[in-house]
Amino acid sequence: MTTTGIRNIRLIAGDETASGSVLVRDGRIVSVHAEADAAWTDVDEIVDGNGRLLIPGMIDVHIHGAEGFDMMDGTTKSVEVVSEACARTGCTSFLATSVSSTLEDLLTMIDNVARTVGREPGARIVGMHIEGPYLNVKRKGMQNEKYLRHPDRDEMGLILQKAGSLIRMVTLAPELPGGMEMIGFLKERGVIPALAHTDATYEEAVEAFRGGASHVTHCCNGMRPIHHRDPGLILAAFEAEHVSVQAIVDDVHLHPAMVRLLYREKGPEKMVLITDALQAMGMGDGTYTFGGHEVKVADGVATLADGTLASSTVTMNEALAKTVNAGIPLRHAVEMATRTPADLLGLPTKGRIEAGADADLVLLDERFEVEWTMVGGNVVYRRA
Repeated sequence: MTTTGIRNIRLIAGDETASGSVLVRDGRIVSVHAEADAAWTDVDEIVDGNGRLLIPGMIDVHIHGAEGFDMMDGTTKSVEVVSEACARTGCTSFLATSVSSTLEDLLTMIDNVARTVGREPGARIVGMHIEGPYLNVKRKGMQNEKYLRHPDRDEMGLILQKAGSLIRMVTLAPELPGGMEMIGFLKERGVIPALAHTDATYEEAVEAFRGGASHVTHCCNGMRPIHHRDPGLILAAFEAEHVSVQAIVDDVHLHPAMVRLLYREKGPEKMVLITDALQAMGMGDGTYTFGGHEVKVADGVATLADGTLASSTVTMNEALAKTVNAGIPLRHAVEMATRTPADLLGLPTKGRIEAGADADLVLLDERFEVEWTMVGGNVVYRRA
């Protein structure tokens, strides 16, 4: 059993930050102190935070790839690389996310994720997010049309049987034949039914939310836009108190004014920061293959040949910084990247700095760059 004292840090305290220190033992937080240098005894290691901000490890519920690797490329290495990349960017837990594909390719991804769970080199896998293939061609975005199909309970049953408890979220279009029934099927099995790549009307969205859908994937993208005579899914989500929404805060997918609107409507308890990153994350501009498409990244923006946005290259620490720059209070921005996704996934010991919580912690400098990342009490990344 190893005991580590983290001293001389800044902790979020209401609308301000304050000096503090944290004691960690055997992968859990033992105590949190208001003093920068608490009087500990029997401590194996002291870590000096140098007055930096300590936050809970961030949780990304929607990420496809990083550092040149796509988690659907058929290897366990791709999943391991994403785990490492997440840790370098302040993310300590993630949902390995698929893209619309053949059933065979999806089952292969499930196998590779399952083989990686428990031996991740960085961030921990806390489940999988299946994005598609039950999506509307009209709002397909970068999803490959040749793989899109109507909801199929037998197929989903096979997927769930193969994955066991790994599947935590499935994104679908509720207006497709069998869509409403699929929502109930997923909810009964403890899977979060999420909506996106959908042309659902306001009325159809209201029905879906009443039927058990509780989450909106990359809100405002891949769905019918708000119109004063045709409010669509977004307004239905605003009105449904139990519904949470994802936000890609990269200054591309959402205008800062829309980020502020989502925040005002849903609050930090129902707004989740994500990356939706493809393999270009951490790689820079260039040409990539994603979802069977050629994707070009220029100035950090990923698009198909016709200009359609194709995922994102933003990292969680960058998304956090941009959220604060958009005018969201720091404590709420951090909450949207940590506690809110933890609560969404039913992970009560993650996303918080308090006694009994997992020692998943991130030290950030004043520019939100990651100094080090701790997962389960072990530092898995340290900036050189």
